[in-house]
Amino acid sequence: MVTLQLNHVSARYGRHPIVQDITTPCFQGGQVVALLGPNAAGKSTLFRRILGLLKGEGEVAISGTNAERPVAYMPQETGAKAVLTVYESVLLARMQGRSLKVQAADLAQVDRALSELNISALGERDIGDLSGGQRQLVSAAQALVQEPDILMLDEPTSALDLNRQINLLGVLRRLADERNMLIMVALHDLGHALRFADAAMMLENGRLIACGPTADVITPTLLRQVYRVEARIEPCSKGRLQLIVEEAV
Repeated sequence: MVTLQLNHVSARYGRHPIVQDITTPCFQGGQVVALLGPNAAGKSTLFRRILGLLKGEGEVAISGTNAERPVAYMPQETGAKAVLTVYESVLLARMQGRSLKVQAADLAQVDRALSELNISALGERDIGDLSGGQRQLVSAAQALVQEPDILMLDEPTSALDLNRQINLLGVLRRLADERNMLIMVALHDLGHALRFADAAMMLENGRLIACGPTADVITPTLLRQVYRVEARIEPCSKGRLQLIVEEAV
């Protein structure tokens, strides 16, 4: 089973430190981990450090993976300049690092990714003709089609309507359960984190403020400290925890 652990991980742009001395417990396949924090907390930088796109102190320890491409990443920016159809762009993502010869299994994975995200009807559309939300779903499909052991998504629901937000997060939850995939997802909607994530990391100013089971991280005390809001967490009639924000501090 794949595992990921951060040991005193830091990252900087030039001389300016962004992420500082982050250590986590050992996350493993089958978990959905929410990366939380206000704007400029360091979430995107931490993803880039884990991917090796930024250098820094500390260790990113990944083990137990047998995939050709063990880690897939959906960045926050989803703009595409290439003149490709949706189907071509997802197939291209599938084939990166693989044989140049497209196999039936590759096409099947593209079809599956598009179907899971309910965007099969967009297959022949040009990327440049899509709305922001549609491009965001295509970017998610490009990550899913790689069949990674670890999937990292940076604010994948920011441009989606509510129906598509719930659908995408439901797909991620199911993939973690069915494929023993470790999924790390940066979210601004803390209610979604409470519903879909097993664990959470709370960042503030590049430092890890809290890490553990989601309900232990999203608390009134930490919301007041990090997000500057008065809030409470209560179970609904189905027993799911709900976030109720009272006011800004």
